[in-house]
Amino acid sequence: MVVDVHAHCIPKEFHAWLRQNGSSVGAEVVESDSGTCVRFPYGVETGGQFGWPTLTDTDGRLAAMDAMGIDVQVLAGWIDLVGYEIDSRNAIEYANAHNRALVEEQARHPERFRSLATVPLQAPDLAVEALAYAMTELGMAGVQVATNVRGKYLDEVDGLDAFWEAAEDLAAFVLLHPVRPLSSIDLNRYFLSNAVGRPAETSIALGGLIMSGVMERFPNLVICAVHGAGFIPFQIGRLEQAYHKVPGLAQQRLEQPPSRSLGRIYADSIVHDPETLAFLVERMGTERVVLGTDYPFPMGDQDPVALIRSTPGLTDRAIESILGDNAMRLFD
Repeated sequence: MVVDVHAHCIPKEFHAWLRQNGSSVGAEVVESDSGTCVRFPYGVETGGQFGWPTLTDTDGRLAAMDAMGIDVQVLAGWIDLVGYEIDSRNAIEYANAHNRALVEEQARHPERFRSLATVPLQAPDLAVEALAYAMTELGMAGVQVATNVRGKYLDEVDGLDAFWEAAEDLAAFVLLHPVRPLSSIDLNRYFLSNAVGRPAETSIALGGLIMSGVMERFPNLVICAVHGAGFIPFQIGRLEQAYHKVPGLAQQRLEQPPSRSLGRIYADSIVHDPETLAFLVERMGTERVVLGTDYPFPMGDQDPVALIRSTPGLTDRAIESILGDNAMRLFD
């Protein structure tokens, strides 16, 4: 069984819901130079991917999965539509509409799809409510969370421990995904905004979760950081150095060295290089790496099975674990 834990979808039903109801909750569908976008409060506007047919095309998705050798794909929303800018009074309606639409997409091919919820992290109490509804009523497998909420990284958001506790209690698979990376820095040249900015954004968010003690306080929390967990696995030594040499800052909320927390985190396989993946597996352990594609985006991995099978040093058992056994253990 080959399982893709990192893929994106805008269900047809959510397209329709946003066009009909979006403006009433603060998510207006607009046309711009970059295509069809969604405009949120505080001047935040998505890119033109809202109009991408590949994000909505179920038949095309299944054909792509077959071509890549993927049996099951875990559907998450397009990260730019998490809606953290929406006011609290409308946030739960927006999240529930999104999640119901994604579950309808899953239900079309239940043997091929699972799904991850969107929840309003800008209102942690509502995020707890939305997650419980998504998992206990809708049967979703977990939740996708963005790296920052209105410009604040996750460790800076007040009251979010209630959400982490709920995610742990519900055994939710939490996919950590970058959004609007390093927005204060101009990285448009050379496509650095994606090639460097996205893994850097993930690294900052994941580093904050580690150093703030989230992984210690919730040791059974299942967090998977995309794009190979950013740069953290490759620079964990710097967090260790900070912990030991600058304790006044780095040990404020930790009882154990950061490497212990890293050992509780999962990473997807999207690193685009067999040698890099070999290091990631050695650093994280074969049981902590799972296959991802980032479908349908061009910076994703269009041949993930080949990447994993070509990674030097992996045993047949390790390959099978990364291809799908690890994910199935988490979702079953």
